Amino acid sequence: MSIKKIITVPNEILRKKSVTVEKIGKNEKVLIKNLFDTMYNSKGIGLAAVQIGIPKRIVVIDISKENENKSPLCLINPIIRQSSKETSVYEEGCLSIPDTFLDIERPKIINIEYINIDGKKKEIQCDGLLSTCIQHEIQHCDGKLIIDFLSKLKKDILIKKLKKKSTSKITV
Repeated sequence: MSIKKIITVPNEILRKKSVTVEKIGKNEKVLIKNLFDTMYNSKGIGLAAVQIGIPKRIVVIDISKENENKSPLCLINPIIRQSSKETSVYEEGCLSIPDTFLDIERPKIINIEYINIDGKKKEIQCDGLLSTCIQHEIQHCDGKLIIDFLSKLKKDILIKKLKKKSTSKITV
């Protein structure tokens, strides 16, 4: 098990656009395992490679509940092909923005295309929490964060608060 440090706001790497994965080799498979280990350890339901400092278009997701069997999903080079006009609102958190939860409105249903860990092209339609989670993680790959849904003033206040919190931590 290899748990990586999750990068938090205001680190600029989170704003980097992730690069397309050209081939899925040993390094990519190790990265995917590390992403799952890190996500599960942090009690998250999704994590993008850029959140651990590797700007590649790889995301991992598992929206299963604690008492359910794990349902891991790895999306390489995910692309949203179609979105519904109907929307839904979920309270979203982000491992890169600690202790912050925002109601975000997104398309309710999406069709996505991606490559799985075996290099096979896949397409799925999803809705509900899975749709929200996938959209959230794809936005990480595009350098966007949930705080981008806020007004500039609210975003600036939140970033100042997070900076202050991270610099006030005492390390021994």
